[in-house]
Amino acid sequence: MTVEPRAALDRLVAALEAHHHAVATRRSDDDPAVDDAYDVLADAYEVYEESLATVFGEVTPFYLADEIDDDDDEDDDLEDIDFDDDLEDAEEVIEEDEPQPAQQR
Repeated sequence: MTVEPRAALDRLVAALEAHHHAVATRRSDDDPAVDDAYDVLADAYEVYEESLATVFGEVTPFYLADEIDDDDDEDDDLEDIDFDDDLEDAEEVIEEDEPQPAQQR
């Protein structure tokens, strides 16, 4: 069952306000109220994002921290690639494919 985007947005706004309140009134560095508010906010965001995608085929430009961590694993693979060598190889192919000027006799 899909939640209406407007209802999901209202829930997301309420979760943002509750998270702000928890942070502003935190009693210690590890106040469980902040952690709870964080979890509610993350859940509300996911519901809103899903409802936008389902009803309108749209998404927001935001990602949850755990989604970003998953992407970072893929980025580690890119560190092993030598882009300079790949660029040189591509330039050689381009030079080989370029038409040569006609020679005059």
